[in-house]
Amino acid sequence: MKNNLDASFWKERYKKGKTGWDIGQVSTPLKAYIDQLTNKKLKILIPGAGNSWEAEYLFQKGFRNVFVADLIKEPLENFSKRCPSFPREQILHTDFFEIEDQFDLILEQTFFCALPVQKRLDYARQCYNLLKDNGKVAGVLFNFKLTENGPPFGGSKNEYLTYFSEYFKIEILEPCYNSIKPRQGNELFFKFKKL
Repeated sequence: MKNNLDASFWKERYKKGKTGWDIGQVSTPLKAYIDQLTNKKLKILIPGAGNSWEAEYLFQKGFRNVFVADLIKEPLENFSKRCPSFPREQILHTDFFEIEDQFDLILEQTFFCALPVQKRLDYARQCYNLLKDNGKVAGVLFNFKLTENGPPFGGSKNEYLTYFSEYFKIEILEPCYNSIKPRQGNELFFKFKKL
């Protein structure tokens, strides 16, 4: 399994246009979840945000306390050009694991399954540390056999429970009914509440 998924690896992927995780719009499961959020004051973090389609959608819907984080600056610059009114101080060119702040909600879209497996428990721990009391992490996890070929590396419901159950109440972890066609049958929607 690849362990050298550093900034230069991701920079090269963007340079070569090898960005299969980027569907050019907010993903339908996250759009449906965002559409039922009523509290526009939520402080939201999107880690590994890339071109940040979810952040753009949230911002258009009136959420003003959204933060995007990515290890490389190119997709963040793309996002900033696309959404010039989005506050620059909420665009974080940083490693997710180095963020020190508190959020109400962390939105997950393809970041977790791009991490080497040995970082997955660290991800669960970092989400716990970054969330306020009663905070939630929600989004989409891939649901296909864990492979050496990636990213994405895949995984399963049972595997994910081993990382998150110690830190979160598992409110939802079930197959997505509204995945985009290429991902149908390969995504789990989840919502976990901080214990």
